[in-house]
Amino acid sequence: MTLAVALLVGGLVLLTFSADRLVVSAVALSRKSGLSPILIGAVVVGLGTSAPELSVSISAALDNDLGLAVGNVVGSNIANVTLVIGAAALVSPLRSQVLVLRREGVLMFFAVALLGWFLYDQELVRIEGLVLLVGLVVALWLLVRWARDGHVDESIAEPQLEELEGEERPTWFHIVAGLVSLGLTLLGAELLVTGASDLAVQLGMSSTLIGLLLVAVGTSLPELATALASARRRESDLVIGNIVGSNLFNSLAVAGSAAVVGPAALDSDLLIPAVLAMVGVSAIAGVFSLTGGRVVRWEGLILLLAFATYAVLISV
Repeated sequence: MTLAVALLVGGLVLLTFSADRLVVSAVALSRKSGLSPILIGAVVVGLGTSAPELSVSISAALDNDLGLAVGNVVGSNIANVTLVIGAAALVSPLRSQVLVLRREGVLMFFAVALLGWFLYDQELVRIEGLVLLVGLVVALWLLVRWARDGHVDESIAEPQLEELEGEERPTWFHIVAGLVSLGLTLLGAELLVTGASDLAVQLGMSSTLIGLLLVAVGTSLPELATALASARRRESDLVIGNIVGSNLFNSLAVAGSAAVVGPAALDSDLLIPAVLAMVGVSAIAGVFSLTGGRVVRWEGLILLLAFATYAVLISV
């Protein structure tokens, strides 16, 4: 068990660090190519912050453990809208443009609901994965169109991009750093999946449960750290935009890729309650956000209590 825990923790640390460096390199290269800040924020950073979930889920699917892959996606989506938004709202009430919430927020909810619908029969097959990936293409097209039409506030992306870019370095440096970071991200994901799977076997727990709780919270730590830092700076749009983008890509890109790589039936009794919880908390967070375009402290506390309740119920 000691080795399994060491692999899990070591993989998580390596995954978190390397994924962050991967985003830094991707953003720097994108800005050098002349892409607009909002496109970088919505697409490059959005995909980048989902790199841990993507790496873990594909690695698990390749190991014929779709339960861990799907559990990671569902649990991460739940943690993002309850733990991350709730904790950030306690630090500082979150306020955002209602137009942004109605567009990107509703798009995220449809992505989460589509994934929930596919998972309700406790099976995720290749055709469903392909539909999710097509949905990703449509979502990216909408984000690009809204950005070009000026319907997305570039302040959502700009502060984070300035922080991520760091000091100027030559293009070749960011290419090499990006490739190294990608390799370390994949290695970290493999270590994390191996450790989580071994731990599940030794504790007599299903890999789906490990994915729904332990791995999911671990892969959501980058979003949590970013959200708390942004909330302290009162950059609410960064918090909400990051979570909306992360859950959008988790539901479409991560789950879709895992289903295409390793489609399978899911036999865990925990899956359906977790899927219902994922859709439910996404709807609740959306209602909080759309009531005046803000999430205040008492609403953040409710979201945190919802996560605590989920964690307890899913574990017993």
